[in-house]
Amino acid sequence: MIDKTTTLAEAVRMVSDGQVLGLGGMTIYRRPVGFANALIRRRRPPRTLTLLSFTGGLASDMLVGAGIVTQTRCCYFGLETFGLAPMFTTAVSAGTLQVIEESEASIANGLRAKMAGTGFMPSPAWIGTDMFTVRPDVQMVIDPYSGTTLTAFPAISCDIAVIHALQADRSGNILLGGNPTIDLELANVSKVVIVTAEKVVESLPAPIDIPSHAVTAVVPLPNGAWPTSCYPLYPIDGEEILRYIAACNAGQFEDYVHH
Repeated sequence: MIDKTTTLAEAVRMVSDGQVLGLGGMTIYRRPVGFANALIRRRRPPRTLTLLSFTGGLASDMLVGAGIVTQTRCCYFGLETFGLAPMFTTAVSAGTLQVIEESEASIANGLRAKMAGTGFMPSPAWIGTDMFTVRPDVQMVIDPYSGTTLTAFPAISCDIAVIHALQADRSGNILLGGNPTIDLELANVSKVVIVTAEKVVESLPAPIDIPSHAVTAVVPLPNGAWPTSCYPLYPIDGEEILRYIAACNAGQFEDYVHH
């Protein structure tokens, strides 16, 4: 067994300028907030990252606010019932953040194409919509068997993915604890996969959600998703999310993340 456990400080040093950074979880549920905090506080934080996630939420907003991210690709960016993501909204309004428009279908098919080792994945999604006007890079193809016109969603690559888990073992087997979102897909397409875990044990019994061969490093990090939730250990801390929003709206983002 290879022991893949490492420290949070060592893990954040794995992120380099210009990389595509994938974040696991969903909006304000099981997000790697602790990792995002540590990345922001790194002595020389990375720059010009592209942020890839199914939905952008609290951790994503913090990375945007810190100036670490220059591009995003996700199908939604916000804080659900808590409203807009304040730093994302500010950056887009100021023109300092490029948004690569995505939908659930384009992300899912892009990841499937990468996992299949192909340049694109055909799908009927987007046909008849205006999405092609904001994504001129997405082409259409003719199905050689039926003659149907389909969207050719390009493969999506990821340099480094960060996933927060309920449990992990030292060799890198992962238990997510429900609501897997696209975490398994991110683990399969990423060159480096870092998992922060509420608890690290010697070994996990089957069934597991992500196998060890897909994982590069495991970081013990209790409460690593807070103030987002990590079922069944703790719920969303709504008061803390509101405190974050209030700080951002008052121009105190730096004070909040470095307190």
